[in-house]
Amino acid sequence: MEITFHGHHSPMSPRLQRRAREGVAKLAKRLGHPVDATIRFEEDGPTRRVEIMLHAPRRKAIIADAGGRYAGSALTEALERLRAQVNQVRRKRLARRTGHA
Repeated sequence: MEITFHGHHSPMSPRLQRRAREGVAKLAKRLGHPVDATIRFEEDGPTRRVEIMLHAPRRKAIIADAGGRYAGSALTEALERLRAQVNQVRRKRLARRTGHA
């Protein structure tokens, strides 16, 4: 899976990139065959924002974003929101498979 990082007026430390890469890769495995992900870091004054866009075949892109005072906390919140969406997709897929739709 290819992961692309974008920084908009925001420095990205290697540690922050590694956390983002590992978190997205872990969640992408739960979806099946992910194609790619884009992680965008933005900084506007005292506010940091992280947006994660995950693409998988035959699915709409899953987008999660969060903001906060620090990039690390915004990343944690965005990963949590992405996890919730991935779990929802998995539940729907399981319900269709078992006939509980």
